[in-house]
Order: sequence, then C-alpha cells, then structure tokens
Amino acid sequence: MESIEAEGPDAMRGLLGAVNESLGAPMAPAWEAAFREVPRHAFLPEKVWVGEELEECSRDAAPGDWLRHAYADTAVVTQVNDGQAVGEPGERWASCSASAPSIVFRMLDTLDVRPGHRVLEIGTGTGWNAGLLAHRLGPGLVTTIEVDPALAARAAGCLERVGLDAEVVQGDGARGHAARGPYDRVVATCSVRAVPPAWIAQTAPGGVVLVPWESPWFCYGLLRLTVDGYGGASGFFSPHSAFMLMRGQRTDLRIYRDVVRDSHRPVESTSRLFPWAVAGDDWAAQFAVGLQLPDVWRSWHDEPDVAGVASRLWLATTEADSWAAVDWDGAASDRFTVWEYGPRRLWGMVEAAYDWWCGAGCPGPERFGLSVAPDGAHVAWLDTPDNPVPLLPRPALPRTFAPGNEVHHGTDTP
Repeated sequence: MESIEAEGPDAMRGLLGAVNESLGAPMAPAWEAAFREVPRHAFLPEKVWVGEELEECSRDAAPGDWLRHAYADTAVVTQVNDGQAVGEPGERWASCSASAPSIVFRMLDTLDVRPGHRVLEIGTGTGWNAGLLAHRLGPGLVTTIEVDPALAARAAGCLERVGLDAEVVQGDGARGHAARGPYDRVVATCSVRAVPPAWIAQTAPGGVVLVPWESPWFCYGLLRLTVDGYGGASGFFSPHSAFMLMRGQRTDLRIYRDVVRDSHRPVESTSRLFPWAVAGDDWAAQFAVGLQLPDVWRSWHDEPDVAGVASRLWLATTEADSWAAVDWDGAASDRFTVWEYGPRRLWGMVEAAYDWWCGAGCPGPERFGLSVAPDGAHVAWLDTPDNPVPLLPRPALPRTFAPGNEVHHGTDTP
C-alpha cells in the first residue's frame, strides 16, 4: 500500500495531462475538481485484468503495477465472464471495465450537465462515473442503475466510502428508473444497438440522452439525442467511444456453432472489393456499413486451414439464416473469392453499402444522425433527418454480378 500512497499524486497529475492532451484542451474547472477529489483508484477492485490475454493484476501482489493501470488513460477490465469462475487466460472475456478516463470526461463534457439537473446513468460499473457526476451536481440528483448485483453492491460501497451521494439501483437498465424521473440527462456507459424506449420516456422534453452506439458490424460512435415533447428524440453521432454491449442486447453467435452447416451449398462468385476496406482500419466506412446493414455481423479468420486461402472474412445475419465468406489468397489485391448462402446475398449488400458511402463523399460518423419515433422506430440519416440512410433490401434471389464476376454453384461448403 505504501507504493500507492507515495505514487498516487504523481500518477494523478500524469493522467490529468494525458486526458487534457486527448481532449485537445484543459477540462472544465468543475470536472478537474471532480477528477482530483474522486480518485479513480478508489473505485477499482483489488484485482483487474490487463492486456490482450486478460492477465490478472492484483493490488496486493503488485501495487505499483496496479496503480499504473489505475492511472493510465486506457480502459481497465474489472470483471470477466460475468463474474463467474475464471478459467485459463484464453477462456476469459471482459464483461465490465473502467472506461478510459479521456472517454469518460469527453462524454461528461458532451452530456452538458447544469446545476440542478437530475441525471440517470445506465451501467454503474465501478461507480466512478456516477461519483464524478455526484461531485459535480451534489446530493440527490444522480441515479445509477446496474444489472449485476455484485457490481451494484460494490459500487454503492465505493461511493459511500468517498462520501458521495448517488443512488445505486440494481436492475435492468433498459427499463430505466421511472421513480426518480423525469431526468434532464440520461447517460449510458454501455453500448446499444437500439435505444430503449424507457430512456426517452423518462427524459424531460429538451433533455439529452447520451449513449455509445454499436451495430453488429462495428462497435463505434457516440449518439447524443435531444428529446422532443412528443415521445421522440433526434440527434447526431460523434466519432468516439467503443463500449461493451448492454447485456440484454448481446448476440452470442459463432460461425461454426450456430451458422454454417455441412449441408449448406453456397453460391460461388468473385469480387473486386478489398475486404479490408469495409472490415479493416477505416472506422468511418465500417460505421456507415453498420448503419445500412443493422443485422449483419462479421468475423475475421486468419490463416484458415483451407488450401489457397490466407485470410477469410465471414459475414452472417443475426438471425443466422444467411452467411458469406470472402477469401484472400495472399497475393491478389483486386479479385477475391466469395461464397454466399441463404436468402440474402450478404457480400453483394456490403458492396452496395460501401458504394453508397463512397458516393456520399465518404462521410465520417459526425455527419450521421438518428431519429427515434414515438413508436420506437429508428431512422438513421446523413446530415439532415430528411436524408435517410438507405436500409438495403433483403433479396430472395441471387444478385446480378458485374461483368467478369462469374457465378458458379459450389459443391462444398468452403
């Protein structure tokens, strides 16, 4: 513990500098005061998991390492496997984390809280975000809801120990918490694929709902909705954040377990679209594809045990009724083998989505917005609500291929 006492102030100063650099300007004085007086390490559990292999880091065993993770501008995994028994490193998956501080303060700034505002937070996690809000707003104005009973209890204890007044509710965040509404601000610390109606219904007209966004294709984007007086909401995305998906919206699908079957006979064709253009490092392209194909997900398979295939991109619907595989032979850069099965020709739809995005000038997430109607319908748009993003049709017949992309009927699953 001596290491934490000695190194803590320097670590906090270093993190403050890193956050300000990431934000591009010093954080507002009120948030800096919260940062200094609501220490991040006071909300982290004794054991965290770090690195790609999610290796354990214990405060008791390695206090210096633990503190460095606490005050690095990176996310720290605070729970694995939904709190169930932890197996070998390869069997661990992150189920809760403390978000990178720069993202936390960027979201708090975007939330634009004012004195007297009532705030509902979805996803208490460690409780640090709720603590920062409670410090800024004062007692009785912050409610935070957490689905995991163990996480909720621990966060409540942390808030009590540092003397901050935020009501912690254990329950399904998708339902909100109407008892303390209406709220001026609702902020989620988990991503969603659809905004739960309760969040809009429990927000006062003119209030804000701020939520990280995810499509099955790509987890990216921050959506800021302003609630109207008629049961709907509308607003723009910004190119920030990648959060864990709300537990109630998870899709637990695996290609070989749930989608591809030996009996499937896919259609073979070729494509000139570089698969990394839509599933690589271009986050804007991936974001746009995800808006147009809101029920299609993808997964890379590098070096599959298939002759002549160096890398394969899998696509499938969340209903698991259609799939596609795009193969790269390790050499060609303008011709890829495509296998498609099911009522929807998914790769052709991805090609159409990418073509639309290119034709629109390759816009980034900040040019896109979303409107939620009183009946819950979601409509994504580009620049203005009267310019909706096209949702691609679900063809029942094979697509027509461009000249030179011959169609063959495969005899074996790839």
